[in-house]
Amino acid sequence: MAFFYRCYHFALKCIVLLIGIPNPRLYMGYDGLAQWLKTWQKNKPLLVVTDTTLLELGVLKQTLILLDEQNITWHLYNDVAPNPSIDNVENGLVVYNSQKCAGILAIGGGSVLDCAKLIGARSVKAKKSTQQLKGLFKVLTKLPPLCAIPTTAGTGSETTVAAVVNDPKTQTKYAATDFALVPSDAILIAELTQSVPDFITAATGIDALTHAIESYIGKIGLDFSDTKALQAIDLILNNLPVAYESGDDLAARENMLLASFYAGQAFTRASVGYVHAIAHQFGARYGTAHGLANSVLLMPVLNFYGPAIYPKLADIADYCKLTQPEQTDQLKAQQLLKTIAQLLATIHIPKCLPEIQSGDIKELAEAALKEAHPDYPVPVFMNQTQCEAIIREVYIQQPSKAKAVC
Repeated sequence: MAFFYRCYHFALKCIVLLIGIPNPRLYMGYDGLAQWLKTWQKNKPLLVVTDTTLLELGVLKQTLILLDEQNITWHLYNDVAPNPSIDNVENGLVVYNSQKCAGILAIGGGSVLDCAKLIGARSVKAKKSTQQLKGLFKVLTKLPPLCAIPTTAGTGSETTVAAVVNDPKTQTKYAATDFALVPSDAILIAELTQSVPDFITAATGIDALTHAIESYIGKIGLDFSDTKALQAIDLILNNLPVAYESGDDLAARENMLLASFYAGQAFTRASVGYVHAIAHQFGARYGTAHGLANSVLLMPVLNFYGPAIYPKLADIADYCKLTQPEQTDQLKAQQLLKTIAQLLATIHIPKCLPEIQSGDIKELAEAALKEAHPDYPVPVFMNQTQCEAIIREVYIQQPSKAKAVC
């Protein structure tokens, strides 16, 4: 099967090389938002997609004021769950169609942006259900204008080809992946991330780091994706501790937004790996926040890959100026792993997740491998036993049987 998987990965790389993936037009700050709004035709209503928490916190206040100042008609949809469901998408579509909207302005974290993408996809694929958009290239139709404004620095959804949705009936989380799902525009506003709590800043920041690392160590990286991944990793290592400790530091916040954007550009082209494959199962079964799941799994998976990824990790360490010229790839890789581990400790990422149930581990591993194979171009293939061992590593045992403090 390994040979078949590698052939599949080669085909994916050829598709990206031959067809190319669009990049959203990038704007910065409220000035960028005002600039984008000037391009919008005022007689075309916008659907503003967000979630209830952001609305209640007043995060949208300045944006909505700018919409009104430009005399743009807008309609609000804020029924988006932390793990967006199929119903969230379908209900948003009802508002979009009933109000005869012509575009979408999405303001929120990855859940909001993914939900907005799928609302847009459903608006042009009226005969397909949300479930039928699962997998690769099921949209293949240009979406209405979609402007994405992230309020967390992590998912990179404002520049990616994927949108993840939760199906509560089957307790599964799946992705729709299509070049058409890349937003037409993205606006990075550092002020919108100032109110993000430190623990969310931490988890979403490591989510972006995971995107960048998994794309770089995978088997289908391109010069563009490798460059963006390296830029993202360097920005995160230097700015995440500052953003975590000093949430009002706008320079660090803006750099984290840029890092998330770059990491999104990287993994959109080079994909992800087992960290994401396993993390998605935790989200689907337990509702574990995606960034937190990635954060807890990152080191166990990197350690599993072992020496096979040392040359790539050494490249990263060199780029981030963590090494000395005379060091071997092994020493450089170990220095990077040590740096990542120190970062995780500094921002108080736990090593285990209390929600994992021992009786679920076999099924979680099976589902993770089903997601990963053949789609993810991982550097080393993992089998069922190895995947279960990774999950057990982040599973909190009963105190009487505990072998480690998490």
